[in-house]
Amino acid sequence: MSEARATRRSPTVRLFLMGFLALWLIAAAFPFMWTLWGSFKVQSDFFSIQDWRNALWGTRTVIETGAPFTGAGYEGAWIQEGFGGAVFNTLIVTVCVVAISLTFGTLGGYALSRSSYNYTFWILMTALVFRAMPHITLVSGYLLPFFELNIWGYLSTTIIVLVAINQPFTIWMLRSFFMNIPKDLDESAMVDGCTRFQAFRYVIIPVMWPGVITTGLFSFLLAYNDFAVTAMLLSKENQTMVPKIASFLGSTQQEGNVMFAVAAVVSATAPLFVLVLFFQRQIVSGLTAGAVKG
Repeated sequence: MSEARATRRSPTVRLFLMGFLALWLIAAAFPFMWTLWGSFKVQSDFFSIQDWRNALWGTRTVIETGAPFTGAGYEGAWIQEGFGGAVFNTLIVTVCVVAISLTFGTLGGYALSRSSYNYTFWILMTALVFRAMPHITLVSGYLLPFFELNIWGYLSTTIIVLVAINQPFTIWMLRSFFMNIPKDLDESAMVDGCTRFQAFRYVIIPVMWPGVITTGLFSFLLAYNDFAVTAMLLSKENQTMVPKIASFLGSTQQEGNVMFAVAAVVSATAPLFVLVLFFQRQIVSGLTAGAVKG
């Protein structure tokens, strides 16, 4: 009787879950889709006080440009304000931060996961303390030596600071992945003639590759979305995307162009969707591997 009732209810439950999922996806995607739509309007439409529906129909956009859509925001951001330079700087910073963080993170995480010494615990606790500290607190300590050495404003110094901030996280996360890999794999490889590093490179890394990709994605997002560090340590000529977008908004002394910022936000967000969609299987596999003790 109970089984038959559960069978009758299952389509209803399934329909409810699908409806809830659809509503959640709409709510999650709406801000980006609305911003994408508004980036092809003029400011008086997208930020209309009189009627929010002007952003839908493009009333003022038609009057000012002769068409319901315009690419003036993208043209102003990319051509007039040189947003492409900020994109290139962001690419350099993110690639370097991810490469350096993963290199030291995999080596350090593997060593700590296989170490039996007592100081391993204190190394991890120290790394956790540095990870918990606000970024602005760490950055303030770098400002004086950077000014004295005349190296403030360059991408290389910002990369060093971001790696220092990100390294404790990568070590902790990668260590958890290494802990889930049995030590028997290392020992079997070394019995077959491999050195410790060869066992690490040819046996361990291929097994935990999803974990490396997952950690690399989080490192990428840290460098890609950072504002506090890049705004304080980079000069105007070497700005990355997020500080550049903030500069489009202007200040109390200088008027900005909000539509340039809207177009730049869409340009900066779109690659993240592509990246997550491309690596979604590896991300899920990595998170699952880190959560299940193997």
